[in-house]
Amino acid sequence: MAKEKIKSYSLDEMKDEFIGKKGTKERDEYEYELRMDVLGKMIKTARQERNLTQEQLGELIGVQKSQISKLESSANSATIDTILKVFRALKAEINFNVKIEKDYIQLA
Repeated sequence: MAKEKIKSYSLDEMKDEFIGKKGTKERDEYEYELRMDVLGKMIKTARQERNLTQEQLGELIGVQKSQISKLESSANSATIDTILKVFRALKAEINFNVKIEKDYIQLA
């Protein structure tokens, strides 16, 4: 009995197949949600490394504990201003890269 070779797929191939090709609305929404989720996890990690509670971080930037909790679970509803305030309070550097066609603009 001959052994069948199992076809393997890359992550991008799986995303293309099940979420949508790059540039489609579905794929763009997925990638955005993923980035916001990662950003929330980065905020939580930085806060924990600074040994701050959500309440303490909230006090540093002038928001309630519940806002920090929402931000850490998903940064979707946060403004860039709030995100910058959080990272400044955590004494952490954050950079934004904007790609315009083939050129990159970096905002710090």
